[in-house]
Amino acid sequence: MAEYIIATDNTADLPESYLKENGIGCCYLSYTMDGKSYNYPDFLPESEFYSKVRAGSLPTTAQVNPEQGKQLYRKYLDQGLDVLYIAFSSGLSGTYNSMKIAADELREEYPERKLIVIDSLCASLGEGLLVHYAVLQKQQGKSIEEVAEWVESHKLNLVHLFTVDNLFHLHRGGRVSRTTAIVGSMLNIKPILHVDDEGHLINIGKVRGRKKSLIELTDLMEEKIGSYKPECDTIFISHGDCEDDARFVAERIGQKYKLKTVLINYVGSVIGAHSGPGTLALFFLGDRR
Repeated sequence: MAEYIIATDNTADLPESYLKENGIGCCYLSYTMDGKSYNYPDFLPESEFYSKVRAGSLPTTAQVNPEQGKQLYRKYLDQGLDVLYIAFSSGLSGTYNSMKIAADELREEYPERKLIVIDSLCASLGEGLLVHYAVLQKQQGKSIEEVAEWVESHKLNLVHLFTVDNLFHLHRGGRVSRTTAIVGSMLNIKPILHVDDEGHLINIGKVRGRKKSLIELTDLMEEKIGSYKPECDTIFISHGDCEDDARFVAERIGQKYKLKTVLINYVGSVIGAHSGPGTLALFFLGDRR
């Protein structure tokens, strides 16, 4: 069985330490803020990034292009490795398409190598959790084709539940109207969102008050997990510089499930540019998104 590497992009919001420990390749989307472009590895620390956003900075982001994709692929293909690339949702970015174009162009150059590109239809640590399960499959000795098949057949079981603290950032991204943002902020309305089967961020509810929104995420988990409940031992949680809230959610879930793996990490700057400070997102396997 040929050796292969699993790769993804930084929108998976996995810690750099996780990427290194598990030998995961990564292609990095960039962002611009206050007239300055930030490219890996010169990103701002997340706490500083969110501090600037709270102070009024309005970051914008850029997807990867096919040339960046080819540069990443060649790094591994030239070592005789096959590549399984798990990409950011096509419903939120053109990154998947860029990585697919790059792979298509390189297949003629490396006819003996395998390049598999999967549209995760996931975001943030939802994408990261899908990568994590792919890593576990690989560690069990599964081939690149077997891991790719598992990812494709389970990606729509990757449940994403989000809430945000400030509707303004969703308004900037076209997710809610200006009126909704203004009225919602005045009334302390907090939206509940998820990523649907097409990989789009969709509003599925609202509650009044921050704590109620966090509790609602954990209550919805009970509803969506379905037949995966008996084996639920892993959750990932990402946050927009609100770690205490992430730990509150983790502790509440830990009272119901025997969790073995809980990963809490920042919503990275690329996704955080659109979701803003105070974002809290919960990810797990369930019967339906």
